[in-house]
Amino acid sequence: MSPATPVPQSGGPALELLVHGVGGATPQDMLGDPRTVRISGDEKAAVFRRTDDEEAERHPERYTDRPIPEAYCWSNLTSGNGARALWLLLLPFMVVNLAHWMRPRAKGRARTTRLYGVLVRLVALSLTVLLTAAACEVALDLLAWQCAGSPDCTRESSWLGFLSSAQGGWWSQPGRRLALAAVVPAALVGLLWYLSSRTWSAYESQRPPTGDDVGEGEAGPGEDTDEDADAGEGTDKGAGKGRDKGEGESSDKGKGKGTDKGEGEGASEAKGGKEPVVRPALGRPGFWYGRRLVARLRAAHTAAGFLTVSAAVAGAAARHDRRAAGTALEVCGLLLEAALVVGLLAVLWVVIRRGRSERRIDARIDRAAVRLLPGGALVLLALSLLYASWSRPGWVSTATLPGDVTFRVIALVQGALVVSLAVAAWLLHRRARHPRTAMTGLGGPAVAMLACALGGVMTGGVAQRVADWLDGSGTPGMDGEGSIPGPPVLLSWQASVIPVLLIVLFVPAVVLAVRTWLKARRLAGPVEADYDEARPDTVRTRRIAGTRARAALTDAAPWIVGIVSGATLLLGAGAVAGAWASGEVPGKAFGNSAGFVESAAEAAQSVGSWLIGFGFILFVTWGRRAYRDASARRTIGILWDVGTFWPRAAHPFAPPCYAERAVPDLTWRMCTWIGLTGGRLVISGHSQGSVLAAAAVWQLPPATRRRVALLTYGSPLERLYGRWFPAYFGPVALRELRSEVNCWRNLWRRTDPIGGPVLVPAEGGHLAVDRDALKDPVVYGRSERHPLPEPILGHSEYQADKAFDKERRELLDRLTPAVPRQVQAQVQAQTQTQTQDQGSSGRSSG
Repeated sequence: MSPATPVPQSGGPALELLVHGVGGATPQDMLGDPRTVRISGDEKAAVFRRTDDEEAERHPERYTDRPIPEAYCWSNLTSGNGARALWLLLLPFMVVNLAHWMRPRAKGRARTTRLYGVLVRLVALSLTVLLTAAACEVALDLLAWQCAGSPDCTRESSWLGFLSSAQGGWWSQPGRRLALAAVVPAALVGLLWYLSSRTWSAYESQRPPTGDDVGEGEAGPGEDTDEDADAGEGTDKGAGKGRDKGEGESSDKGKGKGTDKGEGEGASEAKGGKEPVVRPALGRPGFWYGRRLVARLRAAHTAAGFLTVSAAVAGAAARHDRRAAGTALEVCGLLLEAALVVGLLAVLWVVIRRGRSERRIDARIDRAAVRLLPGGALVLLALSLLYASWSRPGWVSTATLPGDVTFRVIALVQGALVVSLAVAAWLLHRRARHPRTAMTGLGGPAVAMLACALGGVMTGGVAQRVADWLDGSGTPGMDGEGSIPGPPVLLSWQASVIPVLLIVLFVPAVVLAVRTWLKARRLAGPVEADYDEARPDTVRTRRIAGTRARAALTDAAPWIVGIVSGATLLLGAGAVAGAWASGEVPGKAFGNSAGFVESAAEAAQSVGSWLIGFGFILFVTWGRRAYRDASARRTIGILWDVGTFWPRAAHPFAPPCYAERAVPDLTWRMCTWIGLTGGRLVISGHSQGSVLAAAAVWQLPPATRRRVALLTYGSPLERLYGRWFPAYFGPVALRELRSEVNCWRNLWRRTDPIGGPVLVPAEGGHLAVDRDALKDPVVYGRSERHPLPEPILGHSEYQADKAFDKERRELLDRLTPAVPRQVQAQVQAQTQTQTQDQGSSGRSSG
């Protein structure tokens, strides 16, 4: 690309801030120069310049005819060493967190919106319980209860010999074996807590500009109760003051005190009878600073994990003690179980009571919940381990660990929550319908269902593989074929429906392939018409048309997700019903059926068990490869970067939100540079970088925003974010962004599978945002000027197109010229002082 495009000298100093997209890019590639220097930032995210431009602010006279190019590189926030592939194990948490942000745009539905947020948080909590229960299943049931209680199994697994019931040692009693094995799931919960706390400090603790930099009013005294910002309900007091109260609650009465406008957007009411200033959700001061909610949810989910482990250990011992009635241990067990119920109610209260608060930078911590809840749960866990370790000489572990019904209850609760979430989403969507909204507003419930399915596959896969390993050549759950009973029958039923699900999905996959082939054939004529080719080449035409047809597959994602989630819900319900009705694995449940049915059931169980384990292993290895191989990362990086773009509003153990670091970085950079120079700035974002750029522009104070132009290319702002996240990037939000930014232009190609038009028309004195689709390839065939075939670029190398330089130049021309500085010497002296304060590193603080 050409980083130094001439601009009119009358326009004053100009800065071009480049933001790369998915897969990352080096500053050398972005700036078109092998010599670059970091001027601000760290190893995770930083701003770079060409070495020759390092001290541009000290010599503004050199840049009167060209912009200063800068590159913001954020790729290390989402990629790095191979160890980050372990984040993929948190994929169900990330997916359910997406469901929170996929709600339809609210319009006079504050209570329904809050209900939507509560339901998503409860689904997220169930996933934490499911993961912990799966760890308990492996460590407590399969290892400590079943295998250690079976002489045949311990002979094959000699490392468990000290736990064997046949040895008669101190650890041979079932309760003590359970207490020792409980260390594994408890350590897993502690690890998740540690990672959530550590990643928040590294990624999400960056405060956006405050005070005069915010330029918008924030909530008055008091405290937001639940989902107020997400609902977009209410007006903020004191527009234009921009003070960070750090606390405060909006009232429902009185002008300028949190009045519920019921229009789905937050509004700031200015004093003196002025018109309310509407602020979109992404423009609110606290949107990218969710410390308070993440801390509350982290405490609740940590406590839920510890309570799950406690219930697994204490529940088994309490059941044994109730059979031996009249003992003091029975009373202790009842008291401990009652305390666990109270702890569960406390967790639910914390999760349900409050959602996000975005009208201000809410830096407070609910110390009672954050400290007492995990601490109390840990105390109950210690008491449970002590209680289970008490000597019970006559206790023998047989069959499976009591509490097999746990997985069935979790599955039923998740299904009920997803159905309720679908009802809430439908109620919200019907008040603000838009034809482009994915799945008519049901995208959030569908994604929540997929998150539950992923959690079931991953947890079931681990349990199935461990059971197969311990059982030798036997099939878990089949009498006489192994040394242990195996995992809960529900996990075998869930594994058995996977082959059925694949067969069901085969039909839409074939339909989609045929539709793509037919569309490619229909596009042959339009392709040749676009290039006005006198002698078309059939092979070249088919290649271009095929690329366009395959790029359009992105638009088919909603109905694919709908089919997968719907089939998953129905088959999952069938698995729960089969497990509950029969109490046996499919191979035994259909043992007395016709020969074909019995064979099909056994085959489904075996193949499903193999697929669920193999899929889990393949998932982890593929994820590790994606973080080590750039080409593989681009393949899955789209969905991963979309998932980690959003703050952790539903699940605190989800992978960290890089945007809570990147958006404040970009906002600070634009504010400080314009404040220092008074010049113009064009922020140009490619792919996911365009989403970060738009989010940063929303956060700018009005005075700064007027001096900023937005250039997006290969942008998923409407095609992906607008359709799946209508409350935040829907048509209303994008029109508001166009009205707030000085000028905006979007470049796109029909061969791009990710980017597309933003569909913001010309109105109100503003030009249409979208430029006509760029030709790709730039020329059809060979010519004297292009003797070799031009490549089909698709999603890459937008800067190589001549239209890029033209649009950037026109954006700078349309920006208001800078106000002449009367004290330029003072500005240079200030910049020189800041540079000297950085020490010998040579970095500019601008």
